[in-house]
Amino acid sequence: MTDLRTHPEPAPRSAGIRLGLLFGPSIFGVSAAGIALPAAGGELGVGPSTTAWILTVHALALGIGTALFGRLLDSWGARRVLLAGGAAMAAGTAVIVLSPGLGPVIAGRFVLAAGSGAMTATAVTLSTSGPPERRIAVLGWYGLVVPVFAGAATLVGGAVTAALSWRWALVLPVLSLVGAVLTLRLAPAPRQGTPLDAVGAALLTTMTAAGLVLLQSPALGLGTSAVVGLAALTLAAAGALAMWVRRTPEGFVPHGLLARRGYVRAAFTGFGVFGGLFASVYAAPALLVGGRGWSVLAVGAALLPGAALGAVVARLTGRLGPRVQQRVLAAVAATSASALVAAGVTGAPALVLAGTSLAFVAFGVAQVVLNGQAAAAVPPQERGSAMGLLALTFMIGGAAGSAVAGGLTAPIGVGLALAVAAALPLAAALMAATQGSPQKAGQGIAGP
Repeated sequence: MTDLRTHPEPAPRSAGIRLGLLFGPSIFGVSAAGIALPAAGGELGVGPSTTAWILTVHALALGIGTALFGRLLDSWGARRVLLAGGAAMAAGTAVIVLSPGLGPVIAGRFVLAAGSGAMTATAVTLSTSGPPERRIAVLGWYGLVVPVFAGAATLVGGAVTAALSWRWALVLPVLSLVGAVLTLRLAPAPRQGTPLDAVGAALLTTMTAAGLVLLQSPALGLGTSAVVGLAALTLAAAGALAMWVRRTPEGFVPHGLLARRGYVRAAFTGFGVFGGLFASVYAAPALLVGGRGWSVLAVGAALLPGAALGAVVARLTGRLGPRVQQRVLAAVAATSASALVAAGVTGAPALVLAGTSLAFVAFGVAQVVLNGQAAAAVPPQERGSAMGLLALTFMIGGAAGSAVAGGLTAPIGVGLALAVAAALPLAAALMAATQGSPQKAGQGIAGP
């Protein structure tokens, strides 16, 4: 993305803090909302498998919104993107707060998360723009602020649910509007970008949405014909998208990105890490509130130390070399996966807290390691769309994690469903452990 600013650049510390405040509240859409799920299900009269859609839809919409607005940043400019995202967040918030049933709540979450995607795309793109020296400094401060939100999210979600309502816990991402106001000065001037590839965006959205509903089919009680139809739609959309990417190399999914090994590995690693986080955030309240009689505030408070640890570990990891960063991420993700399996099988509160806390640590480390890895593998002029698609992949992983855990809750129970979902962070650990030398922009995969 061309770095043409209309105002002098703020110092890296100021820029990193502002961008962290812009991105940070988006975390509340997962962690704080997860704590509120039992209360939401109780008031709306639905079970845990159904309330999982509150997380799944949010992850899907946030990912799509981030990718879409990431593509629009170059042509629209950050100011218009932030204004459009702010309007969507305000509308979604109103629907959630005022809606009477689950359907409108889920619809409001979709709109809110899509608007949050504008904030995420702007924050991630601007934090990875500029010369390498400035980028590293900005990411250092950005990486300090974001884990603070991750650390406080569970406690904030529990406190808001207990003091106000679960509805207000679901709309906490709207706090990004404060960061949006502070970020306007950082906004680069728009430049002439390529037209939005609506076909590519539609195919990717169709493939993802159909696949997620397919994962939730056991909980939804879909018949054989519906499952077969969803599977066929998912495969057809995937095939059509693959052909469209080859035909439109500069489209919504740029063909060149798929040849950048460092970028692709970062995307798949983040997919698994986010999948483990979303699965644990869905399952932990269900196991502790529904199974052990804990209050939502107690769950939030119990998860706070682990989430705070994630902030500290992420900050320290950012100071290490790329190879060591990968090893740290692999170790944390593998340990988290092991703890989640043990928690799912035994249901022991200590293991549930340990596994979920380690998922927060892996999330914090992944934010620092994988964003930097992906940005280094992509030329500056491609960074807006690339970072948006990276966030989309992460969020699809998160949606898959909550969909797997929610979809398997009815047939095998929430504990075993969590154990199965632990395969996602385990795969991420293997991917990070086998990461080769860091790839620089311009390098690709050898071969045809």
